[in-house]
This record gives sequence, C-alpha cells and structure tokens, in this order.
Amino acid sequence: MDVAAVTAVAPDAPLEKTTIRRRDTGAEDVLIEIEFAGICHSDIHHARGEWGRTVYPVTTGHEIVGIVREVGSEVTRHKVGDRVGVGCLVGACHQCSACEAGQEQECEVGATATYGSPLPEGDPEGPVTNGGYSTHIVVEERMVVSVPEGLDPAAAAPLLCAGITMYSPLRQWNVGAGTKVAVIGMGGLGHVGVQLAVAMGAEVTVLSQSTSKRDDSLKFGAVEHYATAGDEGRENLRALRGSFDVILNTVSANLPLDRYLAMLKPRGAMVEIGIPSEPMSLRAGSVTGGRKILTGSMIGGIPETQEMLDFCAEHGITAQIELISADQINEAWDRVVASDVRYRFVIDAKTF
Repeated sequence: MDVAAVTAVAPDAPLEKTTIRRRDTGAEDVLIEIEFAGICHSDIHHARGEWGRTVYPVTTGHEIVGIVREVGSEVTRHKVGDRVGVGCLVGACHQCSACEAGQEQECEVGATATYGSPLPEGDPEGPVTNGGYSTHIVVEERMVVSVPEGLDPAAAAPLLCAGITMYSPLRQWNVGAGTKVAVIGMGGLGHVGVQLAVAMGAEVTVLSQSTSKRDDSLKFGAVEHYATAGDEGRENLRALRGSFDVILNTVSANLPLDRYLAMLKPRGAMVEIGIPSEPMSLRAGSVTGGRKILTGSMIGGIPETQEMLDFCAEHGITAQIELISADQINEAWDRVVASDVRYRFVIDAKTF
C-alpha cells in the first residue's frame, strides 16, 4: 500500500510531503496505523547526512505509537485494535546468542533499523527502511511492543527511544534505593532519565551548563541541580567529588572527563549516552584510582523495552512533549538543533 509520509530527499533540503510504499502484511507481520511519531535528534543527524551514510529518499522516525489494523496468519502477540509501539529496530536474526538473550540491538548478524537500513534489491519498500513519519508501517510482530493503557499515547511515543535509552543503563548498573545518580544534561533524554531513576528509588542530581532548568529538574524529582559552566561550574564539580554511584552523560559534547570521573565513588560508573563528534580523552589515573568505570550505552532489546513501558505505566512516567502537525516538522527540527524545546516534539500522524 502507498501511504502518506514526510521524507528527506537531500541533506540540505527541507523535508517534503510525499507517499511511500509499505509491503503487504506477511504471516508474522502487523500493520500499524500510526497515531504519533516522536522527533529524535538522530532523525536530524541521519536525514542531514551528518553521519555520512544516508541513502535518499528516506523517511525517518523511530518513536512510533499506533493501533494494529491487520495481523498476519501466524501472529500471536498482538491483535487488531491493540495500541502498540515500535522503537529503533524493526528486524533481527532472532537466532544468535544476543537475540536469544533479548538483546536484539546487538544482533550478531546485524539488526535492521527502523529507518535507513539497506533492503534487498527489488524490495517493494525501496532501497532502505522507512520509519514513522508516515500514516502506516508494517513490522514483524517480534519487534513490536504493547503500550499499556495507563500511558498517554502521544507522550509515550518518545519512550520508544529516549525512554529505553535511559532505562537500560539504569538497570545495567543496578540503580535503586540508596543509589546516588547524576544526570548530565536536562534535555529530551535527561528529563526522562531523572524520572526513571527517581522512580527506581535513587537520589538524583542534575548537572547542566546553567541553572535555567533547575525548577524543571526539581519538578521531575531531582534533589538538586548544579551549573557546570564557568568558575561556578568548576567549583561545583570540585565540591561534588566522590558523590555518585552512577553518572549518565546525555550530552554529545566533549566534557572534561577527568573532572566528571572524579565525582564518582570508588567502583562507580560513568555511562556515555551522548556521542561527541571528536575523540574523547582522559588520564588513566581517573579510572585506575578507585577502579572507576567509563562505559557506554545505547538502546535496549525488545523485552527490556516492554519492561520499560510497563515500569513507566506503573509510575506515571512519560515525556514532556509539544504536539505538532506535519507542516511544522522542518521548523521543529531547527528548534531541536537550537535546543529550543521542552522536551520532545511529537507529530500527530493524522496530519501526514
């Protein structure tokens, strides 16, 4: 079927309204009528060719919430009328050790991204996968999660990327009651991460360039918000030495890692989530002293994504969003780049 979409046609061109083709619903597939699609900064990086491997035209979007309208003959997990979600992945081999462990994002054969992944020559959907800036999508049922009734579907859409991106490292590093967590950056990722860590029982501190979002940090459950820029920032980082069990860095900027690692307790972990464009550097002594850990994390697998959504429903966690129409996407992208959103844009798919 041909469906309405908004598509990138070149790295320096505005997005255009068009139609894209979706494959027929196969035996193990579900056809989803999209209700809401979140805007992730990754969409912008990819569509503007900033990661150097974009095939055009491409429809981005990997924060998808919608209603199942058709199911294949072998589908058992979802039924027509269910509200479901699709995140960053739409395919994996399902046979390797990573997939069997529920870590499809680490598929040894190579997971299929929701947009931009190469498709076999002659595939009806085109040379690459196309994502959620459209009215419908066909996805194999094993890559689709259920959206609990308690979640606002529009505000839940960003959880399919931002939510799992923050939830997975919090679980990996056993954050819970008695844990002290710092979140670097109060943005689209950070504001969700603060809520998740607080719900897990942690004491959370926000580290941001300024204190302009301090009220928001406290509203989301943080106990404190410190500025990190300038002389005040250097003093704050010095005063916080040895304070945290886990630090989650959501910003894609080169930070003075030695100063941040100094804020960890012995055997603490600093998790890189943002991806700076330039190589990172640090002194070896910053990790050897106290056996500290500098690690990284991206998304999680499908079982963990479902676990995250259920956890958010239980604790009333969603993203803070600005709902927009398809005609506003180009403007919204520019505002994302300028950090002019609190805290995620979500597109009403009826407007595609």
